[in-house]
Amino acid sequence: MSAVLTRGVDLFSRYALAPNALGFCGPPTGLGATETEIRAAATRFSGAWPYLQVLARLTGTADPLDARLVESYWLGRDIGVDGPAFGAALLEVIGPRAGHYWSHLTPDLLAQASGDHGFHVFGVYPWSRLLGSGLDHPRHVLDRCRIRWGTVTGCSTEGVDVETRHLTWDGTELRLGEPAPERIEADHALVVVAVGDTVALHWEWLCDRLDAEQTSALERTTMHHIAATNGRLRP
Repeated sequence: MSAVLTRGVDLFSRYALAPNALGFCGPPTGLGATETEIRAAATRFSGAWPYLQVLARLTGTADPLDARLVESYWLGRDIGVDGPAFGAALLEVIGPRAGHYWSHLTPDLLAQASGDHGFHVFGVYPWSRLLGSGLDHPRHVLDRCRIRWGTVTGCSTEGVDVETRHLTWDGTELRLGEPAPERIEADHALVVVAVGDTVALHWEWLCDRLDAEQTSALERTTMHHIAATNGRLRP
């Protein structure tokens, strides 16, 4: 598929496939396969698309699916966008459609904003506010919905084995646990990988190979959002 797609559209399709396949985001008919189909589907992602629109406007980029913007959204790479300015612009876009369900989307929260998926998962989605419910489901959703990094430890026709760190919740704080094994089914590995590769995971899909700079950006922004979430949850 990547051979006939521009890089930004290809990146978007690989990272967006998991939540779309699970029925969480985007059109129920799927992403499609062509450049035109995926571009049309992208506009129906109520989470990712507003972020990409605002990033494009604030950076003067004509195409919201420019590869630089798409990578910045999914992996948290810094492209020089001021966080509070992004938050204010994002609130203008999603505030009118949010309703009472998103009553936590206040200017105070969005002053901590950044234009990446991690902020949406930990800050905008309500799951972090449900961690004290006594159920494990909120932690599970936060862990699977965020983009995770891991190291490939084995490959076979059945799947790819990866060591990755999962979120833990001790009743007070979120943390990242020690690396643990995880199996990605063969048909959920969207790129060819080899043992030792660092990869990006989204839900139960392997989306991408990451270089050292991409991994560092993803780890830095993830730790930032975990710390910010813990700060918001403290009495």
